[in-house]
Amino acid sequence: MIPDAQLFRDIFNASPVGIAVENLEGQPLFVNPAFCSMLGFSEAELRSKHCVQFSPPEDAEKDWDLFQQLRAGSINHYQLDKRYFRRDGSLVWGRLNISLLKSRPSPLVIAIVDEITNKKTAEEVLLETNRALEAQVALRQSREELLKTFVKYVPAEVAMLDRDMRYLQVSDRWCADFSFDSSQILGRSHYEIFPDIPERWKQIHRRALAGETLRAEEDRWDRKGRTTWLRWEIRPWQNLEGGPGGILIFSEDITRRKQMEEALSRMSRNLIESQEQERTRIGRELHDDINQRLAMLAIELGQLQENPSEIRSRVEELRKQTIEISDDVQALSHELDSSKLERLGAIEGMRSWCREFGERQGIQVEFKSPEAKISLPREIGLCLFRILQEALHNAAKYSGVRRIEVQLREDAGEIHLLVSDLGRGFDLETAKEGRGLGLTSMQERIRLINGIIEIRSKPMGGTTIHVHVSLTSGHSQHAAG
Repeated sequence: MIPDAQLFRDIFNASPVGIAVENLEGQPLFVNPAFCSMLGFSEAELRSKHCVQFSPPEDAEKDWDLFQQLRAGSINHYQLDKRYFRRDGSLVWGRLNISLLKSRPSPLVIAIVDEITNKKTAEEVLLETNRALEAQVALRQSREELLKTFVKYVPAEVAMLDRDMRYLQVSDRWCADFSFDSSQILGRSHYEIFPDIPERWKQIHRRALAGETLRAEEDRWDRKGRTTWLRWEIRPWQNLEGGPGGILIFSEDITRRKQMEEALSRMSRNLIESQEQERTRIGRELHDDINQRLAMLAIELGQLQENPSEIRSRVEELRKQTIEISDDVQALSHELDSSKLERLGAIEGMRSWCREFGERQGIQVEFKSPEAKISLPREIGLCLFRILQEALHNAAKYSGVRRIEVQLREDAGEIHLLVSDLGRGFDLETAKEGRGLGLTSMQERIRLINGIIEIRSKPMGGTTIHVHVSLTSGHSQHAAG
């Protein structure tokens, strides 16, 4: 089996899409070969520059403003089309996706850049073509023939179809990507060439023929035993008389990028699962090894009470301390090991842990759940259990109250977990900026099972953490750890 770190490096280096990992100051830490190739710089040269140095001055100000919002924590992600300087001074277009990685001790920024120069060139050519057509300057060609010329030579996936969805012209790139020769498809129906086109796309074609321009940043096409991901745009074109002549389809295959994203997602899940396995191992070692030895030591120290009276008080004191250590170690094993959830079920496991936690902390933890049993998938139950642990630890440490209420319920196909107290509360925005109170950990866990977490708090106004997860949608990811 390939180690996770090596797998990540292989995916990172083999990706056809440019990837850069930066710190919060905008300084590149890692760049992959695709990013170097796109800009014409070596890896060392890119890492010696600041991210705004690759942008024209008129673009850099907007990009830096968004990056500042990312640093401040007011946004976690943004996307924009922007220009980049190459080493030779020329400009290329890229679709930039920026995401903030908060799970590390020092947050990082990942930038994924798709080069879209050809697409932008195609749009500019199309814009100029339409302008020429609108002006109807002394051109002897009709709109349709001029548009066919554009479609034929544009460096992108483009098809021109009439109102009956028959091919009038296709670009060379379209033929190459779909493995056709233009002579095989011109004059034939689009639906004959691609009989497995989804019905929803046919509806989109009808809307475009009625005059709408439609686009999708990402769309999935399950065809012939494989899945293809596309980014597309469909717009109507007019004939010489100004009436609807048909549609233009612009398409871009983004399957490789989606596969890379899925590989990165699988790696994240594997890393989190590894963390859970390691915690389970540590918990069992603490319980089965250290706790057993400390228990035996307590027995041996108890036997020393039969010795002369001058050491009796000391022995008794040591015995009490040893028992306390044993209790603490056992409690720690319960914190780390999630096996109680598997033995008792998620709800009873959480109820039992709340009771033990309250006894250890000397506070009242009131756990409320319906009489009817709720069946939770393992990944959902484990995620809720970890969030409950984090929330109760925070409440016990910061709220200043001696009573905390935990509620678990099912409503309209969703499971709801609420942890609330009437204590000191806190300023939510300040906590997010400082990434304290384990907010980042809880948000990341719930994201992995497609759930939602809402945190309501204000100074001296108490705190409520509300998590809700759908029980009907798929949960392919694991929120262990």
